Parts: sequence; structure tokens; C-alpha cells
Amino acid sequence: MRRSSPYRPTRTLLAAAVLPLALAACSSGTSDTSGRPSATPTKAAKNPDAGLLTGARLKKALAPASFFASGFAVDPDGARDSGTMYTAPSASAAAKPDCSLLGGTSWISVTGVSGVSFAQNDYVSRTTSEDIAQEIDTFRGTTAAEVLKDLEKTVTACAAFTDSQTHTQVKVTGAATPGLGDTAYTITLTDSAWRNGTTLIAVRSGTDVVSVMSTDGHDNGAATAGKLAARIVTSVRGEHQRA
Repeated sequence: MRRSSPYRPTRTLLAAAVLPLALAACSSGTSDTSGRPSATPTKAAKNPDAGLLTGARLKKALAPASFFASGFAVDPDGARDSGTMYTAPSASAAAKPDCSLLGGTSWISVTGVSGVSFAQNDYVSRTTSEDIAQEIDTFRGTTAAEVLKDLEKTVTACAAFTDSQTHTQVKVTGAATPGLGDTAYTITLTDSAWRNGTTLIAVRSGTDVVSVMSTDGHDNGAATAGKLAARIVTSVRGEHQRA
């Protein structure tokens, strides 16, 4: 609670106020030709998150259940977003990426860079256990472009890693992917112990990075991953137009 100032006689308050005002007129600010001090405007701090989508808006851009083939259902444990607030971005300074993260649904975290908002979920087939994951992360400034560049470095550093379930070697290859968003990069994971490989695609659209993972089909999940990534990028651009 704010405390009230002790009572003082009116004449005392006025007398005490005159001297500081007079000194301020003589010693502070700049004066125009009439001798009056000119005001110096204060520049408002720029909001670093201005124009960026919140997690609640990104959630709307994720592909709906109708996009996925019959038999696929969302995994409730994998559905989350950052809501209506922005979070502080961060970046880890690890000398070598944790390559095993490429085997997870939120594989984009392998770069060690987090944005200010995100939304994600995961669809799993009840009959085949095939997995399709989708995520959108929003970054400040030019960070989204740096994330795509970091993925290329990750593939160089992670030519292979050990699958924690089969304890076999997973081969990692990557290539730039034209025709999707502003820039896109595709990573393919293969393992002789798997029935099918995995396709990971990251697409930058402005300050947003769409990342998908697919093991669906018989082509290492490539066709489904490509269709899903294109669908989400279109939806994200639509959310920016409505924002």
C-alpha cells in the first residue's frame, strides 16, 4: 500500500517548489529562440514480439484430424502449445548436438534454439503404429533462418546415431528442398532394423519454422511429410493475414 505524505502548511510546499522549478528552467533541456525549454521526445522501446504469432494462433495452423488417413488418432500426451503469451527465447551452446533427438517427435530441438511461441501434436496409427508429428515454432528477427542453417550443420555432425530401442545404427542424410516456403531442408533417417525409415522436413516461412516427422507409407514417410509441411505453411501464412 502507498503511504500518504505527512501534512505540511500550503505556504511551505509552494516555497519549496519554486526553487527546483527555477533551477530546472535554467539548467536542463534545450531552449528555442523564445527562451522556452524545448521538450526532448522519449523513444518508446520496440516490442521484439510485435507481429509474431502466439502459440494459440499457431495451434490453429496445425493440420486438423481430417488431414490424416483413417486409423490415425492424435496422441493427447503430445499435444501442447505456448498459449497466448510469449516466452523468452534461448539457445544452448553445446559443441556437438544431441543426435538422438532426431529420433523424437519434437526433433527440431536438436538445434538447441527455442523460439518465443510454439504449437505441436502427434498422430499415431492404431493398427500399424506409424507416426506423424507436426510442430510450428516462431522466432524473433532472423533466428528462423539461422535454425535452417543449423540443421545442415547438424546432419554433418550427426552422420549416424544409435537407436535407443533397437540399439542399431541410424543413418542420417539431408538435402535442401526447393518449392516449400522460403527455405526448406529434409532429413532422412534409415536403419536396417526398421520396417520403414523416417522423413523429417523443416520449412521456414518468414519468422516461423514448420517441422514435421513421418514414418507413414513405404517411402520412409516422404510423401506424407511433404504434403503435411506444405499444408501447414499455407495455414501459417493465412494466420498472419488474419492477425
